[in-house]
Amino acid sequence: MSIKTKTDIRKEVLKTLRNQKEEERFRKSLVILDKLFATPEFQSSKTVLFYSSFDVEVKTFEMMLKARESGKQVALPTINVEKKEIIPSIVEDLHGDLETGPYGIQHVKEHVRYPVDPRRVELVIVPGIAFDRGGYRIGRGAGFYDRFLARFGSEISSIGLAFDFQVFEQIPHDDHDIPVTQVITN
Repeated sequence: MSIKTKTDIRKEVLKTLRNQKEEERFRKSLVILDKLFATPEFQSSKTVLFYSSFDVEVKTFEMMLKARESGKQVALPTINVEKKEIIPSIVEDLHGDLETGPYGIQHVKEHVRYPVDPRRVELVIVPGIAFDRGGYRIGRGAGFYDRFLARFGSEISSIGLAFDFQVFEQIPHDDHDIPVTQVITN
């Protein structure tokens, strides 16, 4: 049996993600929310860098609302395409302060953007197409999170969110790939 490539895994998982019913995605995302909020890493964090869920990913909007309600600072990545970097920006109003940014992903509108020093972020919630048991992930291929975690990973906990079918025993990874601290599934 041949080993699957990142491209093969990405195609396979994206197909399954697209075939998942929206109500099932939402229900499973709420299960993941409960598990995330129960972790010591989340409970002890004051500032959490979430991702704005896109397309078929684990839904994060309810997580961000609940985190704000519990007194946490919620940040979202602002993407600097030229420098290929993530700049964490605090979100004050999840309903009014977001707009579509690079790659079609929601980010904080420029006129209300409050960049935060990445060293103040205590927990990074990381998206992924697939994860393995060691925390390695296959993203969308641009490497933004790998670069961010490479710079700040030892100072920041990172948690990947995934549906159970997105987690593999092992996936191929390169030297520049940075694993997340843990992966939470439904």
